[in-house]
Amino acid sequence: MPFEIILALEAIEDLKRLKVNVRTNVRSGLETHLRHEPRKLSRSRIKRLRGLRKPRYRLRVGDVRIFYDVTETTVEILAIVDKLEADSWLAQFAKPA
Repeated sequence: MPFEIILALEAIEDLKRLKVNVRTNVRSGLETHLRHEPRKLSRSRIKRLRGLRKPRYRLRVGDVRIFYDVTETTVEILAIVDKLEADSWLAQFAKPA
């Protein structure tokens, strides 16, 4: 059963700020990796974030990092940030476990 992908308001704004070609790659990555198996960990693509209650996962698409949470039927995209901004975003918005 496919998961429903929901973008938070911040994630929608993040997506709008990306260049068109990067935005296309991000949308493709969301469909390819999160629609059916959002919890399937891989060495470089999907990573489960330790010590955090929110976000629980990170998807890498090129130089973009997508932070998200998964429920039984949905994937909630919390933020879409550049690789260089990922640590500062986590420091500001992540919720420790």
